[in-house]
Amino acid sequence: MRNTLIETARNKLIFALDADNYEEALSWIKLLSGYVGMFKVGKELFTAVGPKIIESIKDRGQKVFLDLKFHDIPNTVARAAKAVVRLNIDMFNFHASGGSQMMKEAVTAARTCVDEIAGVQPIILAVTVLTSLNNADLAEIGFSRTTGEQVLHLARLAQDAGASGVVASAQDIELLRSNFGNEFIIVTPGIRSVGSTAKDDQKRTLSAYEAIKKGADYIVVGRPISTAPEPLEACRQIVHEIADGLESK
Repeated sequence: MRNTLIETARNKLIFALDADNYEEALSWIKLLSGYVGMFKVGKELFTAVGPKIIESIKDRGQKVFLDLKFHDIPNTVARAAKAVVRLNIDMFNFHASGGSQMMKEAVTAARTCVDEIAGVQPIILAVTVLTSLNNADLAEIGFSRTTGEQVLHLARLAQDAGASGVVASAQDIELLRSNFGNEFIIVTPGIRSVGSTAKDDQKRTLSAYEAIKKGADYIVVGRPISTAPEPLEACRQIVHEIADGLESK
């Protein structure tokens, strides 16, 4: 029973490949393949390396979350969504603040492309409010809503546009679940280990255990693993935290 729970937990863990070169990224892929459910490729790595990093992940039978957070005019994002589908990724995202039309066209383009190439439908996520932003940051930008209010507003636009779910802070999970139910996918970044006192640019964080217990479908973890003295052991610890969170629900 516990082994099945651990396997389920492992599939919910996304490792952030925050590297700026192919060799470093590849070393993490080799180390963590089979220990995490998916690898996240962000702007830094994709800009430095390009699609070959996705091929390297796929060659090892692993899943890819392409985290480029598209935000542009609808036609541009729709064309980018088609290009992403052709890369055979499993998850990608755009900024919900790009608006309903941008999101709708991107979702339609992705699904049309899946049919054209007989591919697999990726999970399509809308980024709500970055976990590096708090109420004061939103006020500085010019938003009158709190982070929670803005997350809820953008998530509603994303759902109406056909997105699979959202990227949102762990602190917003309960609000999202109560408004959108269990089918709406929630991916939560900014995860820190239980008892972590690390100071970085993430402002709205929770532990893996807390995020999963609240209802996150996937969690994204980078530095708590990559900067640990023993990364593989840190990875195992987070998987067990996830399993404990699932068990406590």
